[in-house]
Amino acid sequence: MRVTIMGAGAGGMAAAVELTRAGHSVTLWNRSPDTLKHFEAAGGLAYEGVLGEGVARLTAMTCDAGAAVKGAELVLVCAPTSSHRELACLLAKSQLGTKIPVVLNPGHTGGALEFDQAFREVAGSAPPIAEFSTLTYVARKYRPERVTVTGRAKRVRGAALPGGHAALAGACALFDIVAPVDDVLASGLSNVNMVLHPPGAVLAASWVEARRGDFTFYVEAMTPGVARVMGSLDEERRSVASAFGHALPPLVAEMKAIGTVADDADERDLVGAISRGEANRRIKAPDSLSHRYYLEDFGYGLLPFLAFARIAGVRTPVAESLLELGGALTGIDFRANGRTAERMRISGLTSTQLMARVRTQRR
Repeated sequence: MRVTIMGAGAGGMAAAVELTRAGHSVTLWNRSPDTLKHFEAAGGLAYEGVLGEGVARLTAMTCDAGAAVKGAELVLVCAPTSSHRELACLLAKSQLGTKIPVVLNPGHTGGALEFDQAFREVAGSAPPIAEFSTLTYVARKYRPERVTVTGRAKRVRGAALPGGHAALAGACALFDIVAPVDDVLASGLSNVNMVLHPPGAVLAASWVEARRGDFTFYVEAMTPGVARVMGSLDEERRSVASAFGHALPPLVAEMKAIGTVADDADERDLVGAISRGEANRRIKAPDSLSHRYYLEDFGYGLLPFLAFARIAGVRTPVAESLLELGGALTGIDFRANGRTAERMRISGLTSTQLMARVRTQRR
């Protein structure tokens, strides 16, 4: 398949490596030419970890979005979810990008809804859009030309907006780990990072600032108190999902399916299960309050989650409290600048209307 990957961070690099190794024609787009220069100097994308070790030589690399999608059969967006709106507008302005199926890897929470709406604001219509519940890799860039991949997901949930079958079919063709679900509420509410990151990000904030990230987020910061908050947040997530007719498993069970905790982990022991997960246990904590665990998981995880909860009529005091504390910590008004109900075009909808929005073909 001819695939364009948007985003040359760790996730985009890992996807480009795997798809290139699988024989697909991969074009990598990134907004910064400085990022691509490191790959050009290295002769491609250097990689190490669970995907093997070597240098992947792509079909093309470019900062020109129009050139990147020319001839593409699918666009795979592997950029921070905070950039989804900007990338949707960028693609919409390119006449070449108005019909090509788009897959968000991942959509985080509400990603497909926001991407669809932003695209329509520019182009009047949107291409087929699908999203994954979580990134297909655990990966980090410790050097500008190299990606270290410590985990590849065993399963991610995938869903498409109405009319997006071609995007989901393309995603399943590229990744054998995609488990299709009924709608983007099920995929968005399966976003484990929304539950994993905010409790520790808030409760370990002083340590983040004092130690500048010199501790392990999933081990040293995974204390019984943090786990209790995480467990309460997870109960709220599952209650909201249930209100929309989705019976989602608890956090550890979902992480088992993804592969970030051991298959024999005790689902009642969040501390033990998460801290012993091989893919995550060596990962360092945020080095500042401008890390994506703050910028992404509050405004693009908790905020859209709360929008879904209000429509469902489910109380979510822990999520509300974490969002308020995250805003106070960072000085960012996430409610104004994040993935709002208005940006997802679900403001004022009833539960029935939202279900129709995500499951019924629009005319």
